[in-house]
Amino acid sequence: MPGSGGEAPTGSVRLPDAEATRAYGLELAAVLRPGDLVVLTGDLGAGKTTLTQGIGAGLHVRGQVASPTFIIAREHPPVPQPDGSVGPGLVHVDAYRLRSFDEVEALDLDSSLDESVTVVEWGEGWVEPLAEDRLELSLRRPRGAVDPTADEPADAGERVLTVRAVGPRWAGVALPRVGVLTVVAG
Repeated sequence: MPGSGGEAPTGSVRLPDAEATRAYGLELAAVLRPGDLVVLTGDLGAGKTTLTQGIGAGLHVRGQVASPTFIIAREHPPVPQPDGSVGPGLVHVDAYRLRSFDEVEALDLDSSLDESVTVVEWGEGWVEPLAEDRLELSLRRPRGAVDPTADEPADAGERVLTVRAVGPRWAGVALPRVGVLTVVAG
């Protein structure tokens, strides 16, 4: 991924539709823990929010996970489970409208980074200074971006997810359907 500090080994997964994209997020949530930063890139309609919905479901967070486009950041606290366990919360950010790192800093994401999983859509080039360790996920639709004039629903169609692990946190971690990647220094 450009802007990420050089080439690094990646793993790719084909996701046939929106439901598979959501399911991958659910699987990914099982390896996420408080303090993790996930940076999502992809064209409009690629499935960034759909993937985040799966992560939210897997983390058992409160509230509907929806695109935070106009509010920039939305916090979803964890829901206590029947066994009494409580996982991390989810901070879901849409950096599409941000124009400077000062605006990123104004969100004060680093104050909640340690106790939540933070997912940032459109975050490439903006949030890397927040954490040495991160997962960089890129969603691409082989047939291109969503065409608003097409008869096909925006969620229809295949996506290709490319995963890049950055920093020592991810050393030896088996990522769903990708396996263990060679980790790149942050």
